Amino acid sequence: MSALLPERTSTNHSPVLSLPPSAPRAGTLKIWQWIATALLRASGWHMRGAWPDVPRMVIIAAPHSSAWDAVWGFAVKLAMNMAIVFMGKKEIFVGPLGWYLRRMGGVPVDRAAPVGVVDQAIARIRESERIWFTLAPEGTRRRVEKWKPGFWKIARGANVPVCCVAFHFPGKYIEVGPTYEMTDDYEADLARIRAWYAPFQGKHRGT
Repeated sequence: MSALLPERTSTNHSPVLSLPPSAPRAGTLKIWQWIATALLRASGWHMRGAWPDVPRMVIIAAPHSSAWDAVWGFAVKLAMNMAIVFMGKKEIFVGPLGWYLRRMGGVPVDRAAPVGVVDQAIARIRESERIWFTLAPEGTRRRVEKWKPGFWKIARGANVPVCCVAFHFPGKYIEVGPTYEMTDDYEADLARIRAWYAPFQGKHRGT
């Protein structure tokens, strides 16, 4: 499993990182970018690392131990004007919540459909010119011994790399780490990724 090194880092005083040229943009209104940036600055949250300059990839975020992960994650997304895609069960995409989730990049999926969620994600990535597909590999806010292999299957099936992003609540930062090309050895790929996440602590636990 080889790592793709990021090509650029943030050089300004913003709490978020700059997006590289190939990154998908969301078209977020400037006022919302300003509000999200002000919220991050006031709360003390910031980002570290650098985004890889690739148009299509799978982003995994961990540790996922609190609903606050989504709060700070969406604040970062808005502040950067970054477009992401994530999937959720269709039952939650109703009413105002459904509208908001779609605005944030959510895609409703039918878990009972003949084509599974992994295959739906692969198809979505393959048909997109630019897409950063995001998911939590733990699959729950509770501690788990084994991560779900969905992210690896999606990356392999769509032939895209996996970018590691970590929440570190003690230091109030979100770190963009290495971007790996997946191999045909899931256990070896997972071991290297889990080793990178080992130092980070979520709100209630590590990985």
